[in-house]
Amino acid sequence: MNSNPLPVVVIGAGPVGLSAAAHLLERGLTPLILEAADLVGAGMLRWSHVRMFSPWRFTIDKAAARLLSDQGWIPPDTDAFPTGGEVVERYLRPLAATPAIAPHLRLRCRVIAVAKQGRDRMKDAKRGEAPFVVRYEDVHGEHELLAQAVIDASGTIESPNPLGASGLPAIGERGAQPHIFYGMPDVLGVHRERYAGKRVLVVGSGHSAFNVLSDLARLTQQSPATHIQWAIRRPSVQRVLGGGENDQLVERGRLGMAIARLVNEGALSVATEFRLDRIETTPGGLVAHSGSTALPAVDEIVAATGFRPDVELLSELRIALDVATQSPVRLAPLIDPNLHSCGSVRPHGAEQLQHPDANVYIVGMKSYGRAPTFLLLTGYEQVRSVVAAIAGDWESARRVELVLPETGVCVTQFADEDGAAKAAASCCASSALLVEETITAAAPVEAASGCCGGPPKTLADACCANDEQAKTAGASGCGCAAAASRVAAAPAPSTCCV
Repeated sequence: MNSNPLPVVVIGAGPVGLSAAAHLLERGLTPLILEAADLVGAGMLRWSHVRMFSPWRFTIDKAAARLLSDQGWIPPDTDAFPTGGEVVERYLRPLAATPAIAPHLRLRCRVIAVAKQGRDRMKDAKRGEAPFVVRYEDVHGEHELLAQAVIDASGTIESPNPLGASGLPAIGERGAQPHIFYGMPDVLGVHRERYAGKRVLVVGSGHSAFNVLSDLARLTQQSPATHIQWAIRRPSVQRVLGGGENDQLVERGRLGMAIARLVNEGALSVATEFRLDRIETTPGGLVAHSGSTALPAVDEIVAATGFRPDVELLSELRIALDVATQSPVRLAPLIDPNLHSCGSVRPHGAEQLQHPDANVYIVGMKSYGRAPTFLLLTGYEQVRSVVAAIAGDWESARRVELVLPETGVCVTQFADEDGAAKAAASCCASSALLVEETITAAAPVEAASGCCGGPPKTLADACCANDEQAKTAGASGCGCAAAASRVAAAPAPSTCCV
């Protein structure tokens, strides 16, 4: 049992951060939640108009639900599909207001650095015994406090990927920023005037782009002068549209099919193999370039290109991140977007999220680095396991308590598109199934068999069900892990979904 009197600092009061606090309280530990914004769920409110792919029953963490139930909270219709704004209003704000969590929540407190007390990154002596120093700033200035553990659930919403295909802002991108929206604008709501009757270029091939394209298509019915262009890096649209009717998240499959219909009907112009490297501001509008190819001028650009983690606040700690995905090194092979869909990625926990400095964990979307396949229930499972580890209950921490759904897409369907797909021919995958910033939940249903048998059930070192069966039978594995390592060794694209 953990008898350390120091609090566990949770950075971020989004759904995963508040879930972590609920699990800490159930374990008898003291959370201290530091949130930079002036309200909880601030990241989700950036896309408050977007309806999620999963119903309420897969959006609410079990430990959080128990806290809310103690206060007489009435859950929403479990089969209804909430928007991001509804999740904040009907779930996160009531949760933050409970007597159990409210005393431990500090708003308008931005964490700016975490270190080991009296020990910089180089110092070894008694490092494991030293508590964490968490430095934060509020309206009164800078402050420090001590913590026994740190759970970073701050997300990635503040760090959008640039439009440039090289991972850098495209030449001219900074100058064009007044006409570039990063993320998902509320095209039919507060941002309607910005896009109605305009020429709009959407860059990105994940579900965030799909949502924007769908809303723009509806806007064209109200404002016929609106013209839509869509640019993706893939050589074909087919790969990015998802599993359709085979997707176990029905609403996600329907969205992909809706975009396919828009493409077939000519409602939007599509530019494939478009690796944006320059934006030219001309009297006629913004012209996007990919090498010698230039698209027609537009008035506005939507960058639905995903996000990346900002780990600067942990830079004085010893953390181990994968060189490509920027996720924890033991998690990276499980989430490489070249290898896995959100159905073939096995649920994971404290063991895969550990760092050389013990008891610091990056969870939620930020834990996935640049990988795009994060699901909300994955974050809940992460913090359940992490909190168990902090409490000293490693038996519970190692136990997998979640099965994720298959997407209906396998990388072998597109094996001729690139060498990475060929190297990973034994693993299910999709590189553009769910953009990172669209936080969604998934039903804990049995995974489809897929091309690798679905996720493993018990073995921590198995990458899929076939691998688990092979290792149980005494073999070295099914070969997926070898393929994964080969792909991981290859240069990764700077932006996963474009």
